[in-house]
Amino acid sequence: MTTMEFEPISAPIPTFTGGLKEVRDQLDNVKDGQVLAFVLDGASESEAKAIEQVISRIIRLTQNTLTTRSNETLSSLVETLLPKDMPSPALLKEARMMLRAKEAVLNGADWLTAAQVASIAGLSEKNPSAQLHKWKRDGAIFAIRRNGLDYFPGYALDAANEYRPHRALKQVLAQFGDAKDGWGLAYWFQSVNSFLGGQRPMDVLAKNPDAVLAAAADEAMGIAHA
Repeated sequence: MTTMEFEPISAPIPTFTGGLKEVRDQLDNVKDGQVLAFVLDGASESEAKAIEQVISRIIRLTQNTLTTRSNETLSSLVETLLPKDMPSPALLKEARMMLRAKEAVLNGADWLTAAQVASIAGLSEKNPSAQLHKWKRDGAIFAIRRNGLDYFPGYALDAANEYRPHRALKQVLAQFGDAKDGWGLAYWFQSVNSFLGGQRPMDVLAKNPDAVLAAAADEAMGIAHA
């Protein structure tokens, strides 16, 4: 196999982010070397900084492997680190919004594993997830998926009925069908709802399930007409 030899880089490669004039002023201090420039049309300052951090990380990791002198190793590293398409500012913005939404979901309610639900509901300890998966499969409850595990919302369980899913929940979930995944359902249940007078569906489910059902029907109708 043919190998390609590289001279190790002794100093970090500087990166510059900003407007045209700002970058030009910074480049005036560069004595020599090659310049690689990216123009991010319509990007905000924070989005440009985020992309700069990604590129800087790639450069630092690449510097650490250049001395291996292996073209195969270097190509593999670059292939691993670089996405198929350079994330656009809009994509980065969407990713940050999704991250904040999921953090709000996780912090806004009690999320229980199948084993925890089985424990408080007095279900079989031999296979604690069996009943939960049946409830989920039957549309009686929903879950969010995180790190390979299902987490079930505590507000979905009826303390007055041995912590089984609220009877009305199945009807509520049926309104959405496949229009919302677990995270989408969780976000809806935890968001203030004008149909419920500014209350959250998760807070109304136990005391006024019919109102939550009506709110879900209204939301589903809006999704269908979108």
